[in-house]
Amino acid sequence: MRSVLALILGGGRGTRLFPLTKARSKPAVPVAGKYRLIDIPISNCINSELHSIYVLTQFLSVSLHRHIANTYKFDMFSKGFVEVLAAQQTNESADWYQGTADAVRQNISYIEREDPDEVLILSGDQLYRMDFRHLFETHRSTRADITIAAIPVPEKDTAGFGLLSMDAQSRVTGFVEKPKTPEERQPYYTSADWIERRGIECRGRHYLANMGIYMFKTSVLLELLTAKPLATDFGKEVFPRNYKTKNISAHLFDGYWEDLGTIKSYHEASLALASSTPPFDFFSADGVIYTRMRNLPASRINGATLEQSVVADGCVIGADTRIERSLIGVRSRIGTGCTIRDTIIIGSDKFETDAQRAANRKVGRPDLNIGDNVVIESAILDKDCRIGRGARLCNRDNKLEADGPNGSYHIRDGIICVPRGAVIPEGAVV
Repeated sequence: MRSVLALILGGGRGTRLFPLTKARSKPAVPVAGKYRLIDIPISNCINSELHSIYVLTQFLSVSLHRHIANTYKFDMFSKGFVEVLAAQQTNESADWYQGTADAVRQNISYIEREDPDEVLILSGDQLYRMDFRHLFETHRSTRADITIAAIPVPEKDTAGFGLLSMDAQSRVTGFVEKPKTPEERQPYYTSADWIERRGIECRGRHYLANMGIYMFKTSVLLELLTAKPLATDFGKEVFPRNYKTKNISAHLFDGYWEDLGTIKSYHEASLALASSTPPFDFFSADGVIYTRMRNLPASRINGATLEQSVVADGCVIGADTRIERSLIGVRSRIGTGCTIRDTIIIGSDKFETDAQRAANRKVGRPDLNIGDNVVIESAILDKDCRIGRGARLCNRDNKLEADGPNGSYHIRDGIICVPRGAVIPEGAVV
């Protein structure tokens, strides 16, 4: 894979993940207690022996840059690198990225400088484990100009994806972006027999969805990006315009894959990681997921009850606390007598000292993170939150969308989201 350059797209403003993206880019969003979303595609690249990686971002990329700089360091003889390319004004363009294709086009000079044979383009907000060497084999064996990774999905999910059809030689024969009506979807219905002949169980999944994972011949990529009229997006413009004239192949994938682009999908996928049989297993010996080494102490649990939950490093959990179907991130401190269900607590960037906690009491400020006798259900608590004693975060009015005073909390898809550093006072009820 030395001839392949990887480009990981950091996405736009990430409005569907607000407030998790209020102060960070999408790839920097924490996941699974101790990782960040960007660790997933980078780890997949490293495990596939692909060590030339650019991450393209344009919004709030400081924490992402710091994480990458502190985590991914190759030895001086490997010539490997993971570097952030933030959107910038150049002599050729003074605009923000307008879409996936435009983001790559604005960084053509870096592609030309590396001079790879192929370019692998990935998304920065997906949870999956893939050996890209298999994608590479499909790309080379079909002599494709472009290879698109595709996964079978049921009809109920088709409105959120680009759909494609393919022939027996794996060549793409049709492409439509996020069809809304049955008439638009109908040409892309794939029989169970056709899918299962390729070694994949159909299980009611009759449509092939674009995963946002592409491998291009470099010469073809540069040609399509500079062709007039200039395309801004791969799924909406590049593929529909060119599948008839270019050899575009599909590589079928049947492992776990989840797009974490919304609060609901992020919440559901995170809680699934805490189940007794998680669909995506960070404990797998195959395809290790890497992240920054923090050198934190082991967590201390003082008589609490935990059920189907994950607790990361450096946590302190008080007595008589019950935690169910939840994910507790690094440096989380949870008081006594709490009840926490279906909740993601991202944790903290630091430990508070006894002196700092004493200072908190003097000014009437709750400690990091959760005080005594707190009840939390179906929520996401971002880093460095302060939840006062006796508070109840349960969405008692069953609201789907709402915003708290001074941005102290937001409800999205019925899930309570407490932004980074927000304070919920003692006894408050949400």
